[in-house]
Amino acid sequence: MSKRLAGKIALVTAAAQGIGRATAIAFADEGATVWATDINEVALKPLGDGRPGIHTRRLDVLETKDVDRLAAELGALDVLFNCAGYVHHGTILECAEKDWDFSFDLNVKSMYRTCRAFLPAMLQAGRSSIINMSSAASSIKAAPNRFVYGSTKAAVIGLAKAIAADFIRRGIRCNAICPGTVQSPSLEQRIAALGDAEKASAAFVARQPMGRIRSSGRDRCLGFASGLRIQLYYRSDPHHRWRLQRLKTQDSVEKESETSLSWSRPWLPTIV
Repeated sequence: MSKRLAGKIALVTAAAQGIGRATAIAFADEGATVWATDINEVALKPLGDGRPGIHTRRLDVLETKDVDRLAAELGALDVLFNCAGYVHHGTILECAEKDWDFSFDLNVKSMYRTCRAFLPAMLQAGRSSIINMSSAASSIKAAPNRFVYGSTKAAVIGLAKAIAADFIRRGIRCNAICPGTVQSPSLEQRIAALGDAEKASAAFVARQPMGRIRSSGRDRCLGFASGLRIQLYYRSDPHHRWRLQRLKTQDSVEKESETSLSWSRPWLPTIV
C-alpha cells in the first residue's frame, strides 16, 4: 500500500457492510484514521477488531442531533464519504408517499445533514474532500423499477455540484461516484425480497453487459472492484486537489467514463 492517506481523518457512513465497509477498510489500509459509522452496531463492531486505524461509532444519519453531536466531537475531517442509502423497488405506481419520503430522507437528506454539520470545521481548516455515493441509475441513465431510487441519486449529483460550486474557492472538493450493480449484502437482500431468488439473480446478471456483477468483497480489491476503489482514493487524496466537480461513473462493462460537471481550470469552476 502507498499510504497515500497517512495522517488523514475520514468518516464513512453505512460502514457495517458492503461498499461502506469495504471503503473503510481500504481507507485504513492506505493510512487514514477512519471513523466507521452505521446504525447497526452489532454488524459494525467487528470492523474495528484488529484494525487500529478504524474507530466504530453508531450513527443514525436520519437524526440531525446525532450527526451534529458527532461533528462537534470530531471537528475537521479530511474525507467525508456519504455512503448510506436505500434501494426502493418499483415504478411510480408502486411508490407511495411514505416510500418517496423515506428514500429522499435516507439517500439525500442524510447527505445534507452530514455536509452541513461537518462543513464549518472543514472550511476553517481550508481543505477537505466530500465524496457522495450516487449511482449510474440517476440522471445518467434510467433503470427499470428504480423510480424513486433514480430520482434520489439524480438529486445526489445535483447536491455534489452545488457544494463544489459554492465552496471550491475555500478548499472544499465535492464529487459523486456512480457505480453500476455491485454484489453486496444489500443486493442479496433485494434479491431475496423478490421471492424467486434464482430468477431475480439471473435477471440482475442479464442486465449487465459483461454478464456478471461486481463484488464489494476483498476478493475484488475491497469493493467497487479496483477501479472504483482507486477513484475513492483519487478523490480523497490531497495530491489531486485539481479534481473539482467531477462525476465518476463505472458500469459493469469494465469501462470507466468521467463527465466534467462544471470546471474550466483549477479553482475556477463554471456552472453548466
